[in-house]
Amino acid sequence: LKRYWKNQTAVNGFILLGYQEHPILLFIFFLATYMGILLGNGLIVMVTTWDSALSSPMYFFLRSLSGLEICYTSVTLPKMMANLLSGNHSISLPACASQMFFLLFLGATECFLLASMAYDRYLAICLPLRYMIIMSHRLRMGLVTGSFSISLPMQLLQIGLIFSLPFCRSNEIDHFFCDIPPVLSLACADLYANEVAVYTENFLFVIIPFFLILASYVCISKTILRMPSTMGRQKAFSTCSSHLTVVILFYGSAMLVYLQPKTPDSVKVDKVLSLLYTIIIPLCNPLIYTLRNKEVKAALKRLLSSNIS
Repeated sequence: LKRYWKNQTAVNGFILLGYQEHPILLFIFFLATYMGILLGNGLIVMVTTWDSALSSPMYFFLRSLSGLEICYTSVTLPKMMANLLSGNHSISLPACASQMFFLLFLGATECFLLASMAYDRYLAICLPLRYMIIMSHRLRMGLVTGSFSISLPMQLLQIGLIFSLPFCRSNEIDHFFCDIPPVLSLACADLYANEVAVYTENFLFVIIPFFLILASYVCISKTILRMPSTMGRQKAFSTCSSHLTVVILFYGSAMLVYLQPKTPDSVKVDKVLSLLYTIIIPLCNPLIYTLRNKEVKAALKRLLSSNIS
């Protein structure tokens, strides 16, 4: 990407304003949140790898999601904490581009991974007799690796388009990290190509996976409603409720940030919502999946008891 730094940019870096008030309290909050994300998601990765009772495809996808959440939050939180602790809120253009790339890349990956998890639940509930045959190890690996690789070319193009722009209005980003809307607001050039790229990316990596998830749950709902046993319906619903909760939280906040019309009043709202899908949801995911899942709770107890003994 070095050639993108040779444009007519009038600034050599940016200042991430974030929230300037109470930096020590914010640092403590972000540190506690980051430790909670590492601990919670790390435990999910550990227990689903260690316990043979959790070898089903559902837990393979859950382990992949937890590992992704650790990477996703590590893109932004360490830099945010370093800025708060040092008081130096600057970030260079290459660092800003790298942060934005990995944020977009991992975010798009999570969209497709959540869609893969919905497809897994569709097979398990709607086609239970053929579930293990269809959801083979090869298909599981293909869905996960495909989720990581499918957005790579688009994100490289997106970053190239953004950081080939001249930034001459200001070098202050009113945000915690380098995200598309606040960075584009500093450019002094025609943004038509960038806006087309943003809406194309939203359609490909947000809207399409969302409708795939929606279609899966329409089929799942029809199958659950046809079940004669109340116990069977409750069990089927419980296996989907955690994933559905994560989908609603993640997609709801992301769509509000990237799809709503931009106004001066939306800047503060975007900052709060960005904390929701980049920090709070990765923190809550382990709780959502463990509190409603007896198998994961039992595996955690076995893991802790084996370490104690």
